[in-house]
Amino acid sequence: MRERGNELLEKSRDVWSQDDRHPAFDRILDELAPDEARILVMLLRNGPQPSVDIRTGGPIGMVSSQLVAPGLNMVGPRAGLRYLEQVPSYLNNLFRLGLVWFSREAVHDHLEYQVLEAQPDVLAALHSVKFAKVVRRSIHLTPFGEEFCKLALVDEETASSDDLPEHEAPPDVDA
Repeated sequence: MRERGNELLEKSRDVWSQDDRHPAFDRILDELAPDEARILVMLLRNGPQPSVDIRTGGPIGMVSSQLVAPGLNMVGPRAGLRYLEQVPSYLNNLFRLGLVWFSREAVHDHLEYQVLEAQPDVLAALHSVKFAKVVRRSIHLTPFGEEFCKLALVDEETASSDDLPEHEAPPDVDA
């Protein structure tokens, strides 16, 4: 193992090296489902996506609330996925790979939430408890995920386009 570490440090000192892609990208391609690739391309082209948590609310919700339904979103239909029921697993895998992150902040366009909050699964969660509240969140590409998409999943013209929406970086854990 030390030999591999020394080889890595030797490569880091090679100022003439032209290898500009992260070595994990090849491994990541092996660990992605086709639907997950569609999610990544949709996030790259369309920007951060709205997500909501449904929690108990009302007078008791002021003191404490319970999570009724976490992470409800429209990523599956918007990305044209084949297996919509797998969206939570897909997003968990993309998070595990460091390609997406889940923000506690809402997307900038609050109209995006109107369509999401009218979906049957969101309405069912809202009506499953006497008092419910909607907590707006969002799903973003990480800078690493954005770089991965541009190098591995889209053509050069799309990757260099200035029309691509911006994604925020995850907050510093140390802060």
